[in-house]
Amino acid sequence: MSKSEESIPDEEWERFLREAEAGAEGAPEEPSARARMVARRLREETARPEPWRSHPPARRRGGKGWYAIGLLVAGALLVVALDPGRVVGWFGGGDGENAPLAVESEHPDQPPPTEAAARRPTLEQPFRGSPAAQWGDGVAGIGLPEARATGWMSKGKVAQALEKTRDFLAASNLDPGVLRGERPRKATALINPHQQDVQDYLAAAFRAPSRKDDPLLLFSRFEKTKVRLVGDVVKTRGRITYREGKRGAVEVTTDVTYVYPVVRAAAGSDEVARTIVRREVVMSWDDPAKVVVEPGTFSLVSYKVDTTNGGCGTFTGYLTPEFGAERAAAHPGDGPEVDPYDRSTSMETRMREAGDAGCGTATRS
Repeated sequence: MSKSEESIPDEEWERFLREAEAGAEGAPEEPSARARMVARRLREETARPEPWRSHPPARRRGGKGWYAIGLLVAGALLVVALDPGRVVGWFGGGDGENAPLAVESEHPDQPPPTEAAARRPTLEQPFRGSPAAQWGDGVAGIGLPEARATGWMSKGKVAQALEKTRDFLAASNLDPGVLRGERPRKATALINPHQQDVQDYLAAAFRAPSRKDDPLLLFSRFEKTKVRLVGDVVKTRGRITYREGKRGAVEVTTDVTYVYPVVRAAAGSDEVARTIVRREVVMSWDDPAKVVVEPGTFSLVSYKVDTTNGGCGTFTGYLTPEFGAERAAAHPGDGPEVDPYDRSTSMETRMREAGDAGCGTATRS
């Protein structure tokens, strides 16, 4: 058990073990759909004296659309959708009485316990019944490592790169305007403008979203005419790590889960649903003496995304959460079960286990 789980009382843990052994009676299956997206990895521009690194936009094969968990592993996207009423329990008291967890410093060795299944979210307590109730608010839930001299960067420059990396995550997934569907201009300004295939992807993704060019691969956006966020808090849990990359670059990996509580946009709506997005983005802070790059920008290396209740098989450029009525009309999936709060499993492993199954099952939201 990781440090972040040490606050669980013994009696709650014992009750969880008993319930897990007995099974969650009557819990309906949650359908999900998966579409794989395949892309080239990095390529180096041989026409330039100093090559720049690029990651082309991913492709995904068609999948069934429903309430989705999506997973992009170096260009592959898995989408799993929830079925009506399937909530096999959520961690914690759900009423805000649990103490906040410490910022994640390493992968946990197991998912959060599945308890408090009956604790539904409300407008007043949108994270009720979810492990996210104990997570950090916004960037406070994203752990930054201690800076040290790495590759071409001094300790001070590494610290600046880590801060800018977190700025990118905030501008991509937490900015209120972006969440309302606006373009993530602050975020895209941090991407190396000389990485042409990425720039082409960004231009196409916001002009005409498609299977190939989907802005949701990197950014969280909702269509404000259909849904709105509950309150102004997005719960997060994750961390940033780094190492020396190619040509002395500082290669930074971010792995963060974001939890968005939403309601329908119509006035008076009070049914709260949650969209959960886990993103892993790898970026390279390149040495300008060796790579064509603008100061203060990074080159995109790879990106992965895992989305629960964000839509599946719909390429509108927006996350499209479903509520009770839509889930009731959904169909069961044929893929493996996936826990969107399980950060002990890498997305690469999750994708490998999913294989080519068309639909998976999300165990909770």
